[in-house]
Amino acid sequence: MYGIVNKAIQDLVTENYGAQNWENILERSGIDEDFFISSEAYDDDITFKLAFAVSEEMNMTVSEVLIAFGEWWIVRTSTEKYGALMKSGGTNLSEFLVNLPLFHNRIMLIYPKLTPPEFKVSQISENSIHLHYFSKREGLQEFVRGLIQGLGIMFKTPTTINLIQTRDLGDSHEIFKVSWKK
Repeated sequence: MYGIVNKAIQDLVTENYGAQNWENILERSGIDEDFFISSEAYDDDITFKLAFAVSEEMNMTVSEVLIAFGEWWIVRTSTEKYGALMKSGGTNLSEFLVNLPLFHNRIMLIYPKLTPPEFKVSQISENSIHLHYFSKREGLQEFVRGLIQGLGIMFKTPTTINLIQTRDLGDSHEIFKVSWKK
């Protein structure tokens, strides 16, 4: 993953829990990095080590950490770093989710070494959509849940997110049913 991901985890922790907790997390994780360069590619293992260390240090489950990070990524990191790109995705939650399959094509212009997930949508209705998540990386479905929750916050649209299919149970990919009220 790119350094911007690890930097966002650092920002989430330092802003919400303080710099000392971040130092404790770095020590607990065993990662020997003083800072992360946003445009530099880092091994995925670093990101997972950080998530596990945050979980232990903050007495949270790894799922809670990934969800919180997904929300943070949308609400803070993406809107601050990619505001215009985020606005181009749609004017409401439904529109953004429908356009999501094209989103990473634009991101790859910024980060050419990116190995992005793939999203597809199905069963689009007035109040819900099925979001299909395909990734070579395992263990990130709760991060995706957090991203969806963050989009709901961004668009001021309370959402209900149900994981209706998962690789954890032998399926080929995850499917989230995202519902909202009009």
